[in-house]
Amino acid sequence: MVPPGSLPLASPRGGRPPTGRQGRARGAKLGWSVCVPLLWCALTGTAHAQLFPDNEARKAIVELRATVERHDKQLGDAAAAQAAMAAAQKELLDQIAQLKRSLLDLNNQIEQLRAELARQRGSDEQLAREVAELQRRQKDIAQGVDDRIRKLEPQKVSVDGKEFLADAEEKRQYEEAFAQLRGGDFAAAGTALAAFMRRWPDSGYADSARFWLGNAQYGRRELKEALATFRAFIAAAPQHPRVPEAMLALANCQAESKDTKGARATLGELLKKYPQSEAAQAGKERLAALK
Repeated sequence: MVPPGSLPLASPRGGRPPTGRQGRARGAKLGWSVCVPLLWCALTGTAHAQLFPDNEARKAIVELRATVERHDKQLGDAAAAQAAMAAAQKELLDQIAQLKRSLLDLNNQIEQLRAELARQRGSDEQLAREVAELQRRQKDIAQGVDDRIRKLEPQKVSVDGKEFLADAEEKRQYEEAFAQLRGGDFAAAGTALAAFMRRWPDSGYADSARFWLGNAQYGRRELKEALATFRAFIAAAPQHPRVPEAMLALANCQAESKDTKGARATLGELLKKYPQSEAAQAGKERLAALK
């Protein structure tokens, strides 16, 4: 009798016998399937030979069949477990592959978001620069408008102790004329002051402009015109702080015009009305020099 494990396990289709775990499982099945008939024959022959009862032979066959069935079941369970494990492993590998693809997609999305964020930051910085430039221009424009409005609006000025409101152009013309007088350009100063008085006859600068016009005329040796201007100034503004100076200038014009008597009278009035003024001190010297 050939042992079950020594039988060759031929392929059902005449090919090479299976190898590995599957081959061993199939070999075990075939071995038991060959072994059972042989064992049956042996038991049957032995029973007849030894005259064993039929019940014992049947019992042995039943036990053998149960053993074979248990082995078949165990092999089937092992094969099913192996298949289930293989399926689980394949599913796990698929899940890992899917996870890798998801991570790759997520990484690509993150990179895209980073690039978009960088572009957005660049746009925000450019926008911030443009806003800052716009604000600077708006501030410059507003400052320019304020400056122009300020030039057009009346401004508070103080001249010879007198405060009043003057238009920007009014203030500009007076200051330009006065600057010409201080620079020694008596002709230009006289022309500018005369023009100022014609344009702004009611200006708060009017009295001072008339006084300086008389000085410009005196500087040009226009004695007659200077006499008339100083007299008009004294008559129009008797409380003006420059009246003593105007009286001294008037006396000088009279003296240079050979009106010594008039000059003495003017100087006497100056000393009488404004004895503590600087002009009065100069008037004393001037009066002593007159003959």
